[in-house]
Amino acid sequence: MRAITFVTRTAVIAFGLMSLAGVQSVQAQEGQALVNARCGSCHAAKADGSRFRISEARKTPEAWDMTLVRMMIVHGVKLTPADRRKLVKHLADTQGLAPSETKGYRYILEKTPGVTDKGPTEQLTQTCGRCHSYARAALQRRDKADWLKLVHFHLGQYPTTEYQALGRDRDWWGIARTKVVDALAKRQPFTTDAWTAWKKRKTPNLAGTWRVVGHQPGRGDYEGTLTVASKGKDTYSVTTRLNYVGGAKVERKGNAILYTGHEWRAGTRGQDGRARQVMSVSADGKTMRGRWFYRNNDVIGGTLTAVRVKGAGAQVLAVSPGYVKRGGGMKITISGTKLGVDLNLGEGLSARVLEKRPDAIIVQISASAKAPLGARTVKVGGASLADSLVVYDKVAAVKIVPGQTMARVGGNRGPIPRVPAQFEAVAYMAGPDGKAGTKDDVRIGVMPATWKVDNFDDGAKAMKDATFAGRITQRGLFNPAGAGPNPKRRMGTNNAGNLSVIGTVSDGGTKVSGKAQLFVTVQRFVDPPIR
Repeated sequence: MRAITFVTRTAVIAFGLMSLAGVQSVQAQEGQALVNARCGSCHAAKADGSRFRISEARKTPEAWDMTLVRMMIVHGVKLTPADRRKLVKHLADTQGLAPSETKGYRYILEKTPGVTDKGPTEQLTQTCGRCHSYARAALQRRDKADWLKLVHFHLGQYPTTEYQALGRDRDWWGIARTKVVDALAKRQPFTTDAWTAWKKRKTPNLAGTWRVVGHQPGRGDYEGTLTVASKGKDTYSVTTRLNYVGGAKVERKGNAILYTGHEWRAGTRGQDGRARQVMSVSADGKTMRGRWFYRNNDVIGGTLTAVRVKGAGAQVLAVSPGYVKRGGGMKITISGTKLGVDLNLGEGLSARVLEKRPDAIIVQISASAKAPLGARTVKVGGASLADSLVVYDKVAAVKIVPGQTMARVGGNRGPIPRVPAQFEAVAYMAGPDGKAGTKDDVRIGVMPATWKVDNFDDGAKAMKDATFAGRITQRGLFNPAGAGPNPKRRMGTNNAGNLSVIGTVSDGGTKVSGKAQLFVTVQRFVDPPIR
């Protein structure tokens, strides 16, 4: 399946020619007419004009696009790219999810690597999450009858499901069509107060300048701007400018579309390649949060928090890096909006301002030998950010993030590219109990580390996985080996492996290491927008 095309190329009505309500009304009429024309031959109309099956589910833009692609492939529906975009827009706007209904599962839309997907109950995890992510099911809303139809569809489309692991040792069909349907209908009903309230809300015009902060694993923190210009019909041109704390600068330009009044999707291009943005807009239209990632390599990307500058008051949005060692010093960047002059870092810390702008202050801070340990609030004028700066005495433990993840071989003998894995070393200070590795440890933050891989266990050692599975850079990026049988390996197996990823942080004269597990596995041959 192809990923959703984010920006319509068809002519659009200028936003200023009519009211927002008028634009939405015209879009709804056009969208429903397209549903009637393209879908009506199979999906009969109800008395109220809605369509059976289509009108009984609510989904994200990506999920609606997957449905359309399935109709095209399996049922021969003919859709032009323009019609497909219009249908996704209409269906996501009229039968989407409220922001609260996507909470906890946005990682699957944002393609956040290293997340462990799990359902709310073991039964739902085993039933839904063994073939695809549970998040894929969680980002849908249906009435009970339609959840049952979906279960029937699964068995009809994939008849071996009943005989797969976690299916053949129980009455899978009996459980799926009763207990599972009941649970899904109760947890994820079609009609909710959240969606009823959200439909009444006006879609915001997001044009303007936005202040951006975020973090890219392996590269560090950044701050910058997102400039948005309206093109009409919930579409925008965008320019993103990111300034990394290390000094690098990135500029990307492209286009965006807003679905369901809060689902922001953008495609951009810059000197570093093509990237996508997936964010959700807050109810007041003043904040967007999510992730950006490269189009051809979604493992590599970063978090995004964007705050509208117009109408914003004084805010501290980020402190980078967010730590300083007792008795030492650090250059930090305080990012925000309309930052004042007075800077207060708390007891035991002094600061010398190196650069001052309304949206950023760069300061050299020094911590006295008796500065109180722990997280503290950074205050700039009337703005503040709690727990944004940690004073630490020594690194007691290091956790490698993600603690367990996958990379995929690829490239050598086929069109599917390799999928890398990005790691970071997060340092911790011992808490009040004085012991490392306990619940009261204090998170210091991401620190530079040296990296290596090793065989995870005796089986990996016997197969020499660390020799063949790939290499890790000193930025924590693991690059897997090529796909296909390797005659140099025992039994000519491929370059899969089970590895330990070891990151070591130097803190003065002390070195502290952490370890993660990495499965280097085969290619993902089917990669839908929602996995």
